[in-house]
Amino acid sequence: MNIRLRLSRIIEARTSQLIIISLIVLNAIVLALETNATIVLQYGTILKLTDQILLSIFVVELVLKLFTQGRQFYKDPWNIFDAIVIGIALLPTTGSLSILRSLRILRILRLISAVPSLKRVVNALLKAVPGMGSVVLLLGVIYFIFSVIATKFFGSEFADWFGDIGKSAYTLFQIMTLESWSMGIVRPVMTQFPLAWVFFIPFILITSFAVLNLFIGIIVDAMQRFDDDTNGKAPSKSPKTQEDNAIEEIQALKTEIQELKKLIQKANTR
Repeated sequence: MNIRLRLSRIIEARTSQLIIISLIVLNAIVLALETNATIVLQYGTILKLTDQILLSIFVVELVLKLFTQGRQFYKDPWNIFDAIVIGIALLPTTGSLSILRSLRILRILRLISAVPSLKRVVNALLKAVPGMGSVVLLLGVIYFIFSVIATKFFGSEFADWFGDIGKSAYTLFQIMTLESWSMGIVRPVMTQFPLAWVFFIPFILITSFAVLNLFIGIIVDAMQRFDDDTNGKAPSKSPKTQEDNAIEEIQALKTEIQELKKLIQKANTR
């Protein structure tokens, strides 16, 4: 138990975490250099050796965590995440599985679990997912309505963009992202349908500004609630009701009456 406790303190120490973060960044640089054919030709052996050493260090760290934490290791989702990322890197990269070699870049995702601020953001995003359901449903309804209308209005003249509901939905998604929406789509449509702007402008206002701002609001609220839970902030007390105020006033009156009785008794005894 003493060995486990000591190893756990060493692994969880800030210095150790900074070293791991540095090694993850170094691994990312190595993988980036391997994409350059000239560099690989000159330093390919060194890069490959460095990559293997870094992977070995990550495996040792994972094994030490498993040893020190025991069953608690599997209760932390971030430990499972690290194990999956490292496990993918250990898969064979020869033959038909050679494509998995490119997945080594996923090791950089360990920065999420190693950097507390990144972990906080991801946890907040995960907490925001349930609240996004209603917004996604609302956005889906809006897309369906506008896709059907666009197909009916513009499908005959612009079949490539609005020939069916699928093409209309894809085109409207491009418009929502504001990617070449004016000169690329809307203005050409307005050459045949001058009042087409009456359709597209409300769609952009609803989707690009109103609905997407709802997503942002939900995420910000989730991050705030996550911070409150993490910092142990107590929930605010509900305001007192009129009944509570009345009870407090009655108790104060009782106290004053008792004090008056005491004064009267002292006066009588004199």
